[in-house]
Amino acid sequence: MKMNGAQMVCEALVAEGVKTVFGYPGGAIMNVYDAIYKQDGFEHILNRHEQASVHAADGYARANGEVGVAMVTSGPGFTNAVTGLATAYMDSIPLVVISGQVPQMLLGTDGFQEIDAIGISRPCTKHNYLVRDIADLPRILKEAFHIARTGRPGPVLVDIPKDITAEIGEFVYPDSVELPSYMDVPKVEAVDINAAVEAILVAKKPLLYIGGGAVLSNASDAIRKLAEITQIPAVETLMALGVMGADNPLRLGMLGMHGSYASNMAMSETDLIISLGARFDDRVTGKLSEFAKYAKVIHVDIDPANISKLVAVDYPIVGDVTEAVEMMIPALEGKVNGEQYADWREVLARYEALYPQSFEDSDEVIKPQWVIERLGETLGEQAIITSDVGQHQMWAAQHFPFDRPRQWINSGGLGTMGFGLPAAMGAKKAFPNKTVINVTGDGSILMNVQELVTASEYKIPVINVILNNHFLGMVRQWQTFFYEERYAETDLTFQPNFKALAEACHGIGYDVTTKEEFDAALKDAIEQDKVAFINIQVARFENVLPMVPANAALNSMMLPKIANPDKGEK
Repeated sequence: MKMNGAQMVCEALVAEGVKTVFGYPGGAIMNVYDAIYKQDGFEHILNRHEQASVHAADGYARANGEVGVAMVTSGPGFTNAVTGLATAYMDSIPLVVISGQVPQMLLGTDGFQEIDAIGISRPCTKHNYLVRDIADLPRILKEAFHIARTGRPGPVLVDIPKDITAEIGEFVYPDSVELPSYMDVPKVEAVDINAAVEAILVAKKPLLYIGGGAVLSNASDAIRKLAEITQIPAVETLMALGVMGADNPLRLGMLGMHGSYASNMAMSETDLIISLGARFDDRVTGKLSEFAKYAKVIHVDIDPANISKLVAVDYPIVGDVTEAVEMMIPALEGKVNGEQYADWREVLARYEALYPQSFEDSDEVIKPQWVIERLGETLGEQAIITSDVGQHQMWAAQHFPFDRPRQWINSGGLGTMGFGLPAAMGAKKAFPNKTVINVTGDGSILMNVQELVTASEYKIPVINVILNNHFLGMVRQWQTFFYEERYAETDLTFQPNFKALAEACHGIGYDVTTKEEFDAALKDAIEQDKVAFINIQVARFENVLPMVPANAALNSMMLPKIANPDKGEK
């Protein structure tokens, strides 16, 4: 078929099964938007900022595992999108971002709204393309989706000059791609699995260390079965919450800087780490020289560059986590009995009892942890939880009972404030029948607050639970502990009227100062078909504990003043 480049873009999106595109038009991509106007193969959501477009596509992808798609124009449109690209890149989220570019004759001339999108995006994309020939466009679009979703997923940028989108060419969309130098899914080697199995059989204190790759690989069922047949305890990273399920007796909790006492002690004392799709991030390891000093390491990862990148690995396994675990299960079944690691589990149970993931509640002020637990009691498995970045993010991770993977959507690697609301919108578009809650703070929510208008226009009724402590909470916490309470530029006492702000954007708002008011607001917000703000005044100086200070060992945690009273520990 003969068509222009703009029509080719739309045809390719339909061919890839894309249902929703998030974006913002401008001069350089205007031809594509003209083609979007004429088509009915997918829905387009007009965000109010390009950063939010990419975050919304990101939330969509994290929720359903499909490739998220965003469109932006050249110059400032593209640079606004860079934070979204970097957020997705750090967490290995499959996106295709299509950006307009000035006509080729203006490239390199500092023309109006020209920017080197390829150069800027190179460090924060899995791959990027500048289309220079209309004949290459169908192939490039096909490759972009293939690269984004295969292997270690990630964002791919396709930068298209305006003259290419106007030019007429032959559209033949490829059925497959030919990329000889690109290994999408390395095959797991049986010899590597056998070596790892032998290490598990002789270990006394093995530990499953589950990372975000387990979610991306859809490995939850296989990992739960592996844990069940071996009775090996498990810890999850921030990005892996839900893989084991909140009530799984073998799950110790989240690991790392704000991980549970039992999880961090388990990692400090294990003699064999079984790493499944984790990358030994610094927020997990703490002081690297002290990390798991007594342990051998099995590392399963689809990206060979991750193997021994930070921690020396004794048993490397390159390949898909699901495939690797499914190969381990029959090799271990019948060779490991439930009592083999009983003494190890008993030690960890004592750690869990000594410092459970709990908090001291209050009848006088709302504790943020109580809000999260109440959300869990009220919504449980039915909810998808997104978050921004800060104390509220950690409280959500610590206290919400995540029962399944992809129930928890947050910016882990980059730590992007302003992610939560647009990501929630993307998740809601992916699962319109789920209740989507964005747990946010009074600082983060203002970063992309303009998306209230988008959510209202497109009837995307996400509920934003604002844990309002009138601070940039996590920075304030560090200032309390490490900067002698010098609260430099973290006081957010001067605030908008959040209830009125929601209403001004055609949403619904609630001001909450008591637990009863929260219960009533949450119930009403769920029943409403509108985007909502629930603004909750919470304990202002509450801290996220446990906490591992910077460059400290995992077992050097700052802990609540009183441990489990039943244990009589101080």
